[in-house]
Amino acid sequence: MRSRLEVAIRFGSLALLLSGCATPVGIEIASPREVQRYLTRSALTADLPSDFSKNELRRYSLIEEYEDEPVPALAALREAAIKDGLPAATLFALAELWFLQADDDELQSSYAAAVVYAYAFLFPEGDRPVGNRLDPRERIAADLYNRALTLAFKRTDSGTLALDGSGEIALPFGTLRVAASPETLRKAGYELFDLLPVAELDVKGFRNRYRQPGIGAPLAAKARPLPGTVQPVLVAPMARTPITAVVLIDTPMEGVRTGQLTGRLEMVATLETTTTEIDGAQVPLESEPTAALAAGLAESQFWKAELSVFLGNALGVRREANLVALRPYKPSRIPAVFVHGTASSPARWGNMVNDLLADPRLRDRYAFWFFSYDSGNPIGYSGHKLRDALTQAVQRTDPDGKNPCTEDMIVLGHSQGGLLTKLTVIDSGDAFWRSISDTPFDRVSLAAAEKARLKQWVFVEPLPFVKEVIFLATPQRGSYLAGPQFVRRLAEYLVRLPSDAVRMSTDIATVARPGTGSLALARMPTSIDNMSPGNRFIKTLASIPVAPGVIAHSIIAVDSDAPLDVAGDGVVKYESAHIAGVDSEVIVHSPHSGMQDKSETVEEVRRIFLEHSARSACPLPAP
Repeated sequence: MRSRLEVAIRFGSLALLLSGCATPVGIEIASPREVQRYLTRSALTADLPSDFSKNELRRYSLIEEYEDEPVPALAALREAAIKDGLPAATLFALAELWFLQADDDELQSSYAAAVVYAYAFLFPEGDRPVGNRLDPRERIAADLYNRALTLAFKRTDSGTLALDGSGEIALPFGTLRVAASPETLRKAGYELFDLLPVAELDVKGFRNRYRQPGIGAPLAAKARPLPGTVQPVLVAPMARTPITAVVLIDTPMEGVRTGQLTGRLEMVATLETTTTEIDGAQVPLESEPTAALAAGLAESQFWKAELSVFLGNALGVRREANLVALRPYKPSRIPAVFVHGTASSPARWGNMVNDLLADPRLRDRYAFWFFSYDSGNPIGYSGHKLRDALTQAVQRTDPDGKNPCTEDMIVLGHSQGGLLTKLTVIDSGDAFWRSISDTPFDRVSLAAAEKARLKQWVFVEPLPFVKEVIFLATPQRGSYLAGPQFVRRLAEYLVRLPSDAVRMSTDIATVARPGTGSLALARMPTSIDNMSPGNRFIKTLASIPVAPGVIAHSIIAVDSDAPLDVAGDGVVKYESAHIAGVDSEVIVHSPHSGMQDKSETVEEVRRIFLEHSARSACPLPAP
């Protein structure tokens, strides 16, 4: 029997032997977020490849070579993949690793290689099935394709894409020939140009940034009418249309083997179409509508021009009243017209339009039109310009009056814009005329042309195609800020009126009869005069109801919890904005400026649009 000492020595020796061999596999508790970050790391989020790609390098014993000489290692990985039948895992690794290489060398050919391999992984031909949609590599590969495609295009000095209709792109292992039809950049009578990549833009100022995940490089394009085309309502020159560039590659896996690939470039307007067909299936397109909208507004200089336009010729600035669209006209859409307020611009509708366009129930249902004007001009003058612009647009789009979509227009206006909006849906009779003169209009002695012009101004009839209106923070009975004599005199000094408004002032002064209850005018009033609570124009307009059959809504801003009989938004009192006979009234807690951005305002406008859409005779768009 062994002694205890002998047994102890033997066990001690064994313990010493084991202590010299550390366990090859181990675990420890870690932060779940840290583990998740490690598992989801890729070339898109770090300067290192994902574990998916590292596994493929190790599989083919290329990890050390890749760390020392990445380009030869990637060539060897391609050859090994071809011998193995181009496994999906290796195609993914080639896409990611070439993207990392492109970030280092910034070569068009390296980005193009990432495009080709990612496309082959996502859309293989032959018997290999499309991958599992829950596989994270599917989303990573799509993003690699999108980012690499954006960077594979040549750029102009200003950073926009330079397209010459067709092109040959060198690859590290061959050539990619991309064809593009001249029609690719022609949409609905417009030519797209100045193609700005937007995925790399940091968007500021919008509450929400909307993005549709999918395939393709999201861009923002300007649009100009094609020669010889007549556009019912011009797309705003400063607007940028969200489009998506897609290169569809023919037989990508065979092309990877041979090194000779062909494809075609498509440019898709993603406010019109959200998918593209690849191998017989509808694939979602990557789209960045918010970034495109923001890019157009940032370039427009609206913000700098708002006050100077209000002051008119005092600062040498004059803006003609005009009506523009956000995108090309379609007869199947209902016009929704946005009218800005005083010292403002269409840009102030940005947040609301961004949210409404993101709603597929509204995006394909409505045309978004914007009326801009010099807000220092008399309100009656600007209202006439609005009515005239809408009438001309409808005559161009629907000359026979048979399109139920065009004939179901909705108009919404903020602040002074709400007063212009009201002037589209009232029958004034001779109310405005009686505030000017006691002489019956048919007895006024003026030249025929001047008399006809004056009649258009002061005898207002409802536009038959405007079926619904929304008043936002509208001074229906005037603004108390417009009342103080100092403000009115400052406006009188600074605001310079257009020549036709001055001529109208002369005509009115000619026919006005002082001393008989008429309003004798030494000068044409500005919009500030018109919005003074005691002004005859605002008092007359407030006394005229919205025409029968027109649905009206009020969204009123208040900036405190004060009782409604004294509450206001800093510019307009609740009691001025509140009118009887509206279909709905909603109070939003907000100052006057910026109330269009409030989520409560947007949601109320969305509700109104959806109800308007539901009862409209305009056919719903095809699914």
